Amino acid sequence: MTVHFIGAGPGAPDLLTLRGRDRIAASPVCLYAGSLVPAALLDHCPPDARIVNTAPMDLDEIVAAIAQAHTEGKDVARLHSGDLSIWSAMGEQIRRLRELDIPFTITPGVPAFAAAAAALEAELTVPTVAQSLVLTRTSGRASAMPEGESLVGFAATGSTLAIHLSIHNLAGVVADLLPHYGGDCPVAVVWRASWPDERIVRATLETVEQAVDGSMERTALILVGPGLDGSKFAQSSLYSTGYDRRFRPQSADSAFSGREL
Repeated sequence: MTVHFIGAGPGAPDLLTLRGRDRIAASPVCLYAGSLVPAALLDHCPPDARIVNTAPMDLDEIVAAIAQAHTEGKDVARLHSGDLSIWSAMGEQIRRLRELDIPFTITPGVPAFAAAAAALEAELTVPTVAQSLVLTRTSGRASAMPEGESLVGFAATGSTLAIHLSIHNLAGVVADLLPHYGGDCPVAVVWRASWPDERIVRATLETVEQAVDGSMERTALILVGPGLDGSKFAQSSLYSTGYDRRFRPQSADSAFSGREL
C-alpha cells in the first residue's frame, strides 16, 4: 500500500500530469482537497473508488482515513491543488506517515504562478531586468511569516514577486512595495488561473487597489515587478547571432568546434 501525493495543478483538469492521472486511476481510495481541486479530476478515479473530500477534515481525521486504507492494503491518491512543494500542508502529513511507517510517493503539479504567467502571456525572468522570482506570501491566520522574510526585504532585490494568499491584504502589500518599486511598477492580479472563470487585472502599484476594488478573494495571485513590462528588456545572448555555444559554434577556433553535441 502506498499514499500517492499528487499535485492536481492550478485548476484546469487537463493541466494534471500524466503520472498524476495514472496514479489516480490506479488508487482505490482518493482523498482530495475539495475546496480547491476541481471535481472533474475525480473522473480519473476507478469506478468503485472511495472518494473523500478532506476540506472539512482536520489532520488527525485525514491521517486516520489514510491509516484505514493502509490497514485495508489500498493505495491512496492524495490530491492537493497546484504543486505540492509550496503551501500544500503536505509536509505535516508526510511527517505523520513516517511515524506510522506508511510509504508514499510525490508527483509534482503545475503551480499557480506558472498558470498565472501563462494567462498573462509573460516570462517572469527577463534579461537585464529580472532574473529572480520570489514566491512568497504575507502573514495570515493559518501561519505567520518567519522573522527575516518580509515583502520589504524581498522588494529590496528588485526581483519579480509572486505573492500568494494575500489578496485580502492588498493594501498592506502596496504599502510595503511602493517605496521600493515606485507607483508606476507593473502589477498583475490573476484570480483562479486556468479555471473557466479566470480573471486578470493589470495595473500599477499606484492603481491596483482601485482596479481590484475588493472584487477578488482567496485564490488570487499578485505578481509585481518591472519584469512584467513586456517591452523594456534586452534580448538574451542565448539566441544572439554572435553567441558562441556548444550547439552553435561561431568559428573554427571556438572552444566548442568539433565537439560532439
